[in-house]
Amino acid sequence: MHNAFWAAARYTRIDMEITRLNENFGLPGVLVFEQHGELTRAVITTALASAVVYLQGGHVAEWKPVDHAPVLFLSGNSGYKKGKAIRGGIPVIFPWFGDRHDGQAGPAHGFARTEEWEFGFAALVGDELHMSLLLMPNETSRALGFDHFRVVFHLTFGSTLSLKLTVVSDGDTPMVYEEAFHTYFAVGDVRETAVTGLHGVEYLDKRDGSVKKTQTEDPMVLTRDTDRVYVDTQSTCVIDDKANARKITVAKWNSSTTIVWNPWTELTAKMADMEPEGWEGMLCIESANSGDASITLGHGEIHHMSCVISVEKTAA
Repeated sequence: MHNAFWAAARYTRIDMEITRLNENFGLPGVLVFEQHGELTRAVITTALASAVVYLQGGHVAEWKPVDHAPVLFLSGNSGYKKGKAIRGGIPVIFPWFGDRHDGQAGPAHGFARTEEWEFGFAALVGDELHMSLLLMPNETSRALGFDHFRVVFHLTFGSTLSLKLTVVSDGDTPMVYEEAFHTYFAVGDVRETAVTGLHGVEYLDKRDGSVKKTQTEDPMVLTRDTDRVYVDTQSTCVIDDKANARKITVAKWNSSTTIVWNPWTELTAKMADMEPEGWEGMLCIESANSGDASITLGHGEIHHMSCVISVEKTAA
C-alpha cells in the first residue's frame, strides 16, 4: 500500500510537469511533451522534419528530415530510465570526455547526459523549430566540483539539424572542461560506409594504447572496433552511407577534436543496452573539444561549439 501510494504520487508529479510544459511551450501539431518510460520527451513534427528530444541529458534521440530515413541510430535496448544514459542519438558530453581530465572520480563522459535539463524556449520560424535547453549547477554537479557555470543548448530542427552548446563560467577561479556531441549516425552497413575529411590528420588510437598516428586512408572504411581521437582539426566530415544511398555531412565550428567510434562485435557483446548486431548499423562521428583542446574559461567568459548535420540522397 505504501509503495503504491508513492508510485501514484510520483506519476501525478510527472503528469503535472508534462501539463506545465505543454501549456507553456507546446505548439499544437508541432511540439508536444509526453512521458516515455521514466523520462519526459519533446516530440517534434514540422513540414521539414520530425524529431524527439529527451529532457534528461538534453538528448536528441531522433531526427528524420522529410523524404529521408532516420539519420540518427537509436538502440532498441535503451531503457529510458532516470539516471541512465540513452544509447544512441546525440548524448551531450560535459564537463569531461571519457574519464575526468583532472583524474578525480566521476561518471564516464560527465554528468550532463544523465541530468534533467530545463526547457527554456521554443518557436516555429518558417518551417524550422528553434528550441533551447538549460543546464545549471545542482546537487550532483556541486558534489563533483562544478558550481559556477551555465550551459545553454540551442537546437534548430529542419531540413538540417543545427546544434550549438554555449557554456558560461561565473566562478572566481578558471573552469576547465571538455565537451562533445557524441553523435550516433545510422548507416546501412558500417563495413560499406566511407568517411572523408580526416585524411592526413593526426589521431590518438585508443585501441592501441593511445599511440599518436596519422590517418593515411582516404576515404576511411572501418574494418574492426575503432576509437580514434583526431586532434587539431576543424574539418567537415562526410559519411558516404552506401547501403542507404545517401551522404551525411557533419560541419562544425569551435571544435578542435573529432572522434570516430564503433564498438564492433566484441565490445557490443558487453553492452546490455545495445542489440548484438547494433554495431553494424551505426557510426559515431563526434564533434568535441577534449584532451589538449579542453576549454578554460575565466569569470564571465563564454564559449560556443556548433555543429550542423545535413543529408542528401545519392545514386543507388
